[in-house]
Amino acid sequence: MDNPRSSLAVTLSVWKALFLREALARLTRGRIAWAWLLLEPVAHAALMILLFVVVRGRSVPLPGVEFAFFFAVGVLGFEIFSAAAMRPMEAISANSALFAYRQVKPVDTVLVRAVLEGILHTLIAIILLSGAAFVGVNVVVHNLLGVMVAAFALWLFSTGLGLMLSVGSALVPEIGKIVRVVMAPLHLLSGVFFAPFMVPVEYRQWLVLNPIMQGIDLLRIAFIPGYPVVQGIDISYLIGSALITMFLGLALHVRFARRLTQR
Repeated sequence: MDNPRSSLAVTLSVWKALFLREALARLTRGRIAWAWLLLEPVAHAALMILLFVVVRGRSVPLPGVEFAFFFAVGVLGFEIFSAAAMRPMEAISANSALFAYRQVKPVDTVLVRAVLEGILHTLIAIILLSGAAFVGVNVVVHNLLGVMVAAFALWLFSTGLGLMLSVGSALVPEIGKIVRVVMAPLHLLSGVFFAPFMVPVEYRQWLVLNPIMQGIDLLRIAFIPGYPVVQGIDISYLIGSALITMFLGLALHVRFARRLTQR
């Protein structure tokens, strides 16, 4: 008799199949679904740059730094967060039919969707920043390793949050609606439009508790040479927050595994 496959081999096969299924669905959902992946962050960044630069005359108090680049890094950082947290939240309901196969677990669908979003938004960031440099925006990368570490830590935090929200929204659908409402003020409070060093100290100490702001500011620190580093911005805080959310997310999936497959 042939030797049965190990648990790891089965899991990797499941992840590969789910990844291909998710990628195909993500890129072929509409006629221009693949193009919208690029157009959405470009339209977002262009509209807000027009609002802040042309209408309000906003600039960055840093010599040699264009507001377009400063803002684009913030937009891409928040896109990493929202994609890895929000889209995995719906993975369980979207793949519920697959749970008839005992090899497929709800946590697999969430993790695979988060990985796919991480890969897609890494490619999008490279394309958009390259395009910005091509049209004359002063795009600099001061510390490539720092960019990679900050982006990965922010994605890991978001994935852990996505794991938690996927369980919550599957068991209590109203949670998903609440999260979508909260995303708008969270967008304003996470440093997309501003940096911690622009905020008075009495408010800054509360804002830097937000791991999303930590991730966005760490990206700017790694991108922009001479960027002011304020007290409280620390990669260890973001990594610690990521590990906590991952632990809680995985623990929730273990605790409610049976209920998630029997919905």
